[in-house]
Amino acid sequence: MTISLTDFLSQLVSSPVLALTVALTLGVVLVNGWTDAPNAIATCVSTKSISPRAAILMAAVFNFLGVLIMTMVNASVAATIYKMVDFGGNSGDALVALCAALFAIVTWATAAWWFGIPTSESHALIAGISGAAIALHRGLGGINGSEWVKVVYGLGLSTVLGFALGWITVKVVELICKNMDRRKTQTFFKGGQIAGGAAMAFMHGAQDGQKFMGVFMLGIFLVNGQADVNNFQIPIWLMILCSAVMALGTSIGGYRIIKAVGMDMVKLEKYQGFSADLAGAGCLLLSSVTGIPVSTTHTKTVAIMGVGAARRVSSVNWGVVKEMVLTWVLTFPGCGIIGYLMAKLFMWLF
Repeated sequence: MTISLTDFLSQLVSSPVLALTVALTLGVVLVNGWTDAPNAIATCVSTKSISPRAAILMAAVFNFLGVLIMTMVNASVAATIYKMVDFGGNSGDALVALCAALFAIVTWATAAWWFGIPTSESHALIAGISGAAIALHRGLGGINGSEWVKVVYGLGLSTVLGFALGWITVKVVELICKNMDRRKTQTFFKGGQIAGGAAMAFMHGAQDGQKFMGVFMLGIFLVNGQADVNNFQIPIWLMILCSAVMALGTSIGGYRIIKAVGMDMVKLEKYQGFSADLAGAGCLLLSSVTGIPVSTTHTKTVAIMGVGAARRVSSVNWGVVKEMVLTWVLTFPGCGIIGYLMAKLFMWLF
């Protein structure tokens, strides 16, 4: 099932509820591009391979392409997010609960950005809609365990594989370049850093863009009273809309996040930044193809940790890592509780 652009626009004009739902969803997409996408370009900026302004523009373009191209090839991540929770039953209450979840996600992500902490909008999205679904069904009956377990797989995959690939990649690069003049390799790794940043931005769009389009489609179906749609097709116009809004969010910037990930956690050289980008992009590609929703923030930062630890464990600023891990740990219960309470409040008010 899908919806044409003409039908969507006619409904948008005639339905204030749909307009509000769309505004909240696109607000979450904008915040994601603003606060999450800068992680993709953190390393190439920190190693001075590209200027922050040029890197943000590059990330905006490749986020756009990632959403558009990967969704056309494989939209399994969007389907996973869509099926993760049950918003069936009364479509009116379900829509109110979904809007509450989106509001909770924007609140959580903006607060984390304000403090310069690279939180995961992916985890916030999953937690927020799960909390709202629990409030809607008054229990865990709103959670689809077979789909939710993929989040657990994603956490394990992004942590273990991201760290391991970062460690292995930088070791292989060092082995290949062992007898080379480092000054002569700088040009290659500078270009490699830019290409790696572009690849990370592309995969960020591929992963996170799909997650939010799944929620967007859920909102449209609920507005139309269709709470039991199981299969859907993402239309081209929605791919373009979400990728453009995410690109706009990225273009706003996010230097606080770039500094925390690319500068404060580990001091990287160009070949190390290249290795981290290559490892992170590879892990995200594998996750996207298999339909496992993972956090691009989580994947990129653990890849950087792996690269830093390959040199020596003390080269990683574990104080910064501790702050990040604490934020990741708190995101699920924190955003989940906010989503739950907001859903209860919104359903009581409306």
